[in-house]
Amino acid sequence: MREEEVRIPVRDGSWLAATLYLSDESAGPQPCLVEALPYRKDDLTSSYAEGYRRLCEKHGYAVARIDVRGTGSSPGDALDEYQEAEQRDLPDAFAWLAAQDWCDGQIGMWGTSYSGFNSLQIAMERPPELKAICAIYATDDRWTDDVHWRGGALRLVDLVDYDHYMTPMNVLPPVPAVWGDDWGTEWERRLATNEPWLLTWLRENRHGPYWDHGSVRAGGTTSGYERIGCPVMLVAGWADGYRNNSFRTVAELARHGVPHRLLAGPWAHADPTTAMPGPRIDFETELAGWFDHWLRGEGEHADRLDVFVRTSTRPEVDLDLHEGHWVTLPSVPPVTAMTLDLHAPATLAVAADVGTAAWIDCAGHLPWGLSADQRLDDERSLTWEVEPPPAAVVGHPVFRARLWATEPAASLSVKLCDVFPDGTSALVTRGSVDLAYRGGVHGSPSPLVPGHEVEVEVVLDACAYEWTPGNTLRVSVAGADWPNTVAPPAPVTITVRTASLTLPFLDGEHPAPTFGPGAEHSSESAEGVGWAIHHDVLSRVTSATTRSDSRYATPYDGTAHELYLGEVSVDNRTFAQRASANSTFELTWPGLEVTVRSGLTLDVTPTSYDVRIWTLATLNSEEVATRTWEESIPR
Repeated sequence: MREEEVRIPVRDGSWLAATLYLSDESAGPQPCLVEALPYRKDDLTSSYAEGYRRLCEKHGYAVARIDVRGTGSSPGDALDEYQEAEQRDLPDAFAWLAAQDWCDGQIGMWGTSYSGFNSLQIAMERPPELKAICAIYATDDRWTDDVHWRGGALRLVDLVDYDHYMTPMNVLPPVPAVWGDDWGTEWERRLATNEPWLLTWLRENRHGPYWDHGSVRAGGTTSGYERIGCPVMLVAGWADGYRNNSFRTVAELARHGVPHRLLAGPWAHADPTTAMPGPRIDFETELAGWFDHWLRGEGEHADRLDVFVRTSTRPEVDLDLHEGHWVTLPSVPPVTAMTLDLHAPATLAVAADVGTAAWIDCAGHLPWGLSADQRLDDERSLTWEVEPPPAAVVGHPVFRARLWATEPAASLSVKLCDVFPDGTSALVTRGSVDLAYRGGVHGSPSPLVPGHEVEVEVVLDACAYEWTPGNTLRVSVAGADWPNTVAPPAPVTITVRTASLTLPFLDGEHPAPTFGPGAEHSSESAEGVGWAIHHDVLSRVTSATTRSDSRYATPYDGTAHELYLGEVSVDNRTFAQRASANSTFELTWPGLEVTVRSGLTLDVTPTSYDVRIWTLATLNSEEVATRTWEESIPR
């Protein structure tokens, strides 16, 4: 095997930096698998290279890892995630790769999260060389199922993670050994021109064309699926925030005649081979087998859903193994809907900080852990308890209610929990909505009329779950899911007059798929990380803090240091909320030490998001540039 650094030309005269992993020439032309990310292939995510090498050496694929425009060692401007230029650049890259002597003309695209998103986006562009994709932990709807907004409400805790750290990451320099001697000039240009992506995401606080761009389910409609012209494999995790890109997407792919496979396991946002919780599988073999069929004509394919049905397991924030079993289902699972009437009316004075036991949703590595025992949050919610369902629940439960609130702004959070005889409460699935979007999250928001009854429907996240006999299904309804999303802007009381829950029960018996084993235990480590909830009794302020600190070697005799510090807080009397974060990237190469630090403070007021962001860059401890942005964005 050999590795090469190349510059792939694109139509506007620019180019993309790529690393190629190629078999020996004696192997002849091979299909090429492509992953394209903004996360810097030559340092911050250089550890991914071992997986690329295995795909090349063990499975015989050429592999291309690409820094998307304006990131890592690729020129241009990183204007936003999934920018339109990216959807032009990557088909150009496919054409160039397919024309190389070592490639047989066929391209497969795959990746996790960002590179799962853009795999779906590029599939809609239908480049002729693209023969199949595998989108891992991705979404078909950027407005409803990404790290920015949920049910029309701002995702709060994500502000101190990806939403912020992309600001300093995007102004790191190109890697000198890859770019060349004038790398410093490009770095200075990035520092002077790049704007924080977060500002755009806050300004775009309504559904519209901005969020439809890059969404297969644009505007909540299904028209985008018909644009996909190649086979699609999806990977979802029941402990991941992107699990809704599962049953609904596969159903639409089936309706449009697109070959497909869904692999839905218990995992968080990490490699199914090493993720928590298990059981883990040999995912590399599944991935290679998918591409072997569509790029080489090997093996057999049948459209199917391989789904892990979770069963009752006591919750732990670092749970290593979830109980359950695998089933293979058809593209549309055979289910029977059963609606349960819930006793009402009931009135709840909303507690702003309800949700801390389940506040992690869209990340896969510590300190972003799994949900804990829900019983304390349940005690501050409206709850209904029913007998366990007679079969596994597979799909999207739906909660419906007629209710009113005492203020123009309110939210609704609905959770299904599995309650053990000793009172332990395990989160099964949840959904939430800003009640301004009670008519549908893709519509226009409108304030409530205090005391005026309204109808609301909450579609809960996709799940596959079976209660153990003797346990209880608890429906837990609150007025906040903090800090996963922002609490209402002021204290509010909600009265539910009628309520119901519709559950999709799986019909019949179904065979079980078999997989090669993954790692015996999760690869997660608590070293260098922190995660704490703090209640200041006198000030009535609840805060959640995180810390992540890591150091490692990088290519070209380099090192990297990443430090992330975050805190979100809420005043339980006024409901005032704040997010603050500091991120530091330190990169070294022989004779060079580059540091970029960035800070964020965001205050959530009843009428605005007041944000301040700063960056400071140094070279060998000397300041190179500093910038500050301040903006008050209307809610």
